[in-house]
Amino acid sequence: MKLTGKTIKFGDNIDTDLIIAARYLSTADPQELAEHLMEDLDSAVAGRISAYMVMVGGKNFGCGSSREHAPIAIKGAGIGCVIAESFARIFYRNSLNIGLPIIENAEAAQKIEENDEIEIDFTKGLIHNKTKNESYISDSYPEFVQKIILEGGLVEYILAEGANRDEI
Repeated sequence: MKLTGKTIKFGDNIDTDLIIAARYLSTADPQELAEHLMEDLDSAVAGRISAYMVMVGGKNFGCGSSREHAPIAIKGAGIGCVIAESFARIFYRNSLNIGLPIIENAEAAQKIEENDEIEIDFTKGLIHNKTKNESYISDSYPEFVQKIILEGGLVEYILAEGANRDEI
């Protein structure tokens, strides 16, 4: 599992209300949510995000409420991974549940700048900043987490595993 993309960067304590404002919670449509991603923080963000970009945050990314809409909006916008110094635990869990890869790595979060080109190898736990020619080591995802992400989320993974068991 590898991903390459340019970065968009945010600071510390980006809460779920900043990621997707409460006024948009009447839908769970990923594309509709993506149109309003980070809107209250920067109204131009949605227009700057392109597919396979990497979002970088500081400490406590995804704090606040436990709404799944926040990682859904990020994934719906085409963000392929979020790297942060630390994540709120419920955001971390919700992200993996929907198949959005996230990586906690303080060094990477501090050194990566907006528009750096990043290559991530999830199997090796390696983040390579092509712009700065620097690499940052993270924990690699266990095989079952890689499968959850490849399937598109926990529900899809469980359905696929159930289908595989029915074939035996």
